[in-house]
Amino acid sequence: MSSPKLTKAEIIEAIFAKTELNRKTIHEVIDQFFEEVKTALVEDRVVELRGFGTFEIRTRKGREKARNPKTGEVVPVRDHGVTVFRPGKDLKKKTWDLRE
Repeated sequence: MSSPKLTKAEIIEAIFAKTELNRKTIHEVIDQFFEEVKTALVEDRVVELRGFGTFEIRTRKGREKARNPKTGEVVPVRDHGVTVFRPGKDLKKKTWDLRE
């Protein structure tokens, strides 16, 4: 049985096994891909990957009376951005019945 977690190294190995590219090139392409996604999100752009899904930043409203879970201390939390992912139609369809 395989691990429930998929790592970047495992993705690189899977691509290496299916292509004629070397591991270093695959690693560089994947790293650059993630940098492009991060840069776009930081610039408040939506990243749409057709057939997979959409990444975007949404604003989470702050609260005056949030609690620090370790200490129980009441602390204010200001409005802040959170990254969200919405799966595309194809991904939704393929994963819909997986947990039954």
